[in-house]
Amino acid sequence: MPITNSDAILHYNVGLFGEAGYAVPNWSNDIGSLNPTIIDWTQLVGRNLFHIMHHEDVDLRIPPSRNTLERIHKLYLRAASILAGRAVPPGERNMEVHHVRPAGEVFRVFPVPYFNVRNPFLKRWAELVLLSLSEAMQHTENRKEMEVSTAFAGLVGQYLKRIYSNMAIELFGKDRTAATADGFLLTEADFAAYNPASFFTATEMIDTVPRLDRVLTEDRLELLAEGIPVTQLPADIGPWPINLSNFYTKTRSDATIGSSASSGGVAPAPIIPPAPAP
Repeated sequence: MPITNSDAILHYNVGLFGEAGYAVPNWSNDIGSLNPTIIDWTQLVGRNLFHIMHHEDVDLRIPPSRNTLERIHKLYLRAASILAGRAVPPGERNMEVHHVRPAGEVFRVFPVPYFNVRNPFLKRWAELVLLSLSEAMQHTENRKEMEVSTAFAGLVGQYLKRIYSNMAIELFGKDRTAATADGFLLTEADFAAYNPASFFTATEMIDTVPRLDRVLTEDRLELLAEGIPVTQLPADIGPWPINLSNFYTKTRSDATIGSSASSGGVAPAPIIPPAPAP
């Protein structure tokens, strides 16, 4: 069973999925939850992200199609409705068990293309969703057996709200004040009028043909689409190999306190020098 020592988004380094840059959220050492709402929410959001990130738009650098934007719109509404309907304000009593309790479940993750994604919008939005899922998996309220708080809802929901406001501002030309206001939603008229060519540069509207050998079939993705328990992931799962921590560890002596992972296999100088020989 993998136990991570990083809070970064993790690289699903399994076969061709690893080569393609697939990722999973980071559960740290919190492998499961007693909270049914957190389990429901992580599976709903994770499964929807999986389907969004296997759309053809992911492989293209041009602005996403209306199809993808409508899927994000629906995910935002659905995820927000769960949090709004189940989160309990601090002034209300929580529902509590007396003689029984939920059995608890191991978290399931849905590996998605991320590290090598060509579409800049979808890569950043996927990052925000993966961070939201990681926050939910590591949250203290996984110990709560029946309820989640409005504080939890605000923490994990802020990432989806940021995605939605960014989408409205950058792809639909909405004013920031309006797009970030509570209750703001894009309308059918907004989607019908979607035309990124009216304010994107010509360079952003063209692209080269991506690799076609990584367009995977439904059957090839079947196991990933079902979700993988985090206890069944590879034991050596870790961050994407090209990252700042690795770079600084290999190039700076002050990068990691007590680190022995230098690039040339040379151990760091001891903190207390040895006593001189008699």
